[in-house]
Amino acid sequence: MAKSNVAPVNITILGKEFQVASPEDEHQTLLQAASFLDERMREIRSSGKVLGLERIAVMAALNLSYELLNTPKFDSADASEIKQRIELIETKIDDALQQSEQIGLTDNP
Repeated sequence: MAKSNVAPVNITILGKEFQVASPEDEHQTLLQAASFLDERMREIRSSGKVLGLERIAVMAALNLSYELLNTPKFDSADASEIKQRIELIETKIDDALQQSEQIGLTDNP
């Protein structure tokens, strides 16, 4: 099976742009995921109950993880793969937040 080329893709979440490495054939799916996450984070921010980009991101991740784990089709055999994907996403979020802190983009309360 041929491996897809990995290339950077720019995603925008809450008006901030992030560059994420992704297989080229998964760019569209990644953009859809970023759009979905952006929508969820905007909902959390507009509630006024959570302040700060990092806290909003954590709350969105927790909400999405909870929803995923409580879907009727969730199979415990998939748990390991899902856990690995969540850890990868967390690493990517941490890296992006670290980069944005270095250039002064985050809004820490």
